[in-house]
Amino acid sequence: MAVRTARPSLYISVDIEADGPIPGPYSMISFGAAVAGRQEGDSYTAADPEQRTFYRELRPISDAWVPEALAVSGLDRERLVREGTDPAAAMAAFRAWVRKVSEGAQPVMCGYPASFDWTFLYWYLMRFGGDSPFGHSGCLDMKTLYATKARVPLRAAVKGRMPRELLSRRRHTHHALDDALEQADLMSNLMLWRP
Repeated sequence: MAVRTARPSLYISVDIEADGPIPGPYSMISFGAAVAGRQEGDSYTAADPEQRTFYRELRPISDAWVPEALAVSGLDRERLVREGTDPAAAMAAFRAWVRKVSEGAQPVMCGYPASFDWTFLYWYLMRFGGDSPFGHSGCLDMKTLYATKARVPLRAAVKGRMPRELLSRRRHTHHALDDALEQADLMSNLMLWRP
C-alpha cells in the first residue's frame, strides 16, 4: 500500500474584532490576516508576515452590540454601518486571497487564542458563501501549541509567562491587521522553538 504524503501547511495568522461575544446575534466588524510560514514535514520556514496580508472592515449584520466589546477595537459602528464592506463580498475576497497565497499547500488558520477568532471566521465563511478554504477544522491554537511545547497547563500559557524570545516586538493594538502580524511572529517563533 502506498503511503499518502501530506501536503505542506501554510499557516495564516488571523485576528478578528467583534462587537459582541458570539457570531450571529453580534457582528465581526474587522479582520486581518498575515501569512506566518510554511511547514513541510518537520521543516518550518517563517515568512515575512508583512508581505502577504489581508484586511477588511465589515458592515454589521445586526442591530445588537455590546459597547465594551465595540470599544476594544476603537472602530466607529455608525461609520461601519455606512461604509463597511458587505460581509459576503469580504468573505469572497478573503477566500480568493487564501487560495492564492496557499497554492500548493493546505491553509491553516492560526490564532492566539484561536477559539474566539475561529468561531467568528468560520461562521462568517459558512454563512456568507457556504465554504471555508480551511475546511471545518483547519485551525491551530497558539496557546495550546505553547502549553504543549512548554509542558505547562493551558491556563498558564499566557504571553506574560512566555520566554521573551517567543514574543513579537510588534505592539498589540487591537487593530485586526496589526494583531495578525504580531501573532504571525509568535507563530513562527513557537514553531521554531526547541525548549
